[in-house]
Amino acid sequence: MSLIDPYVTDPRYTKRSAIYVPAGEGETSWVFADTYTLKVGARETNGSLTFLEATVPPEGGPGPHVHNDHDEAFYVISGELEFLNGDATVTAGAGGFFFVPRGTRHRFRNRGHHAVKMIFFFTPGGIEELLLASARPAEPGMAPPIREASIAEPPTELMERYATELLPDTG
Repeated sequence: MSLIDPYVTDPRYTKRSAIYVPAGEGETSWVFADTYTLKVGARETNGSLTFLEATVPPEGGPGPHVHNDHDEAFYVISGELEFLNGDATVTAGAGGFFFVPRGTRHRFRNRGHHAVKMIFFFTPGGIEELLLASARPAEPGMAPPIREASIAEPPTELMERYATELLPDTG
């Protein structure tokens, strides 16, 4: 009979490698007029994914674009977002999920009168570098800047590194 408890020594039971990010924590930035909180990125997940929370004000959201090397998924927590899927739109409300495979032209826009809360993620990770390149750190208690004043093109080098292209909006 062994005196060694396998539940104490077996790494399947003792390895601690999970990531926990408490509510209200993460790097929060203003991207366009949206507020993004990076919960985890490539550094924390060994390149597996990028996961963000977002608040999208009325008329907020990026213009049409395509990620050729990343899949992207969205889950709407509250409010409604209009998503572009190639050349068609779909409106997703609270509880709605929208998956964008790499190579698909897309965007999201808040067409409503109230801010939308959502979470979104990318696989693989790393693209947070591109998303946050033109961002400004959010200032607690302050509203994000208005959309027109805050738009800055991401650096071309990062657009190429993350195989992302800005595309025209046809509507």
